[in-house]
Amino acid sequence: MVNPLVAIVDDDPLVCRAVQRHLLSAGFAAETFESGERYISSGKPDRHACVVVDVQMPGMSGLALQSQLAAAGNRVPFVFITAHDVPGAEAQALAQGAVCVLRKPLSGDALLSAVTAAVDRSTRGR
Repeated sequence: MVNPLVAIVDDDPLVCRAVQRHLLSAGFAAETFESGERYISSGKPDRHACVVVDVQMPGMSGLALQSQLAAAGNRVPFVFITAHDVPGAEAQALAQGAVCVLRKPLSGDALLSAVTAAVDRSTRGR
């Protein structure tokens, strides 16, 4: 059986590596992208069972990435992470179908629970 592939999109390379290591140790496959633009240009959005993404990043925000993929017909489930409260961001993310919004520093258990729920949603047809 192939492990579900999770995309991690965050401008902080330390966060990317920490999340990736945690997901790999739990049996997920994971790859990182330093920006929403890099994720889009990778040509891989259709391959991922879930996207873990920072709300605020230079350039394309996580919310803009979610909107752009949805507009293109890609309904990959999102798990948002954030270190800052952005007014309206959580409500917008959830209204657009996000599984949840997690606060940094991340709880490993909360992260795994959210990613598992997102992957389950993905395998059920999004």
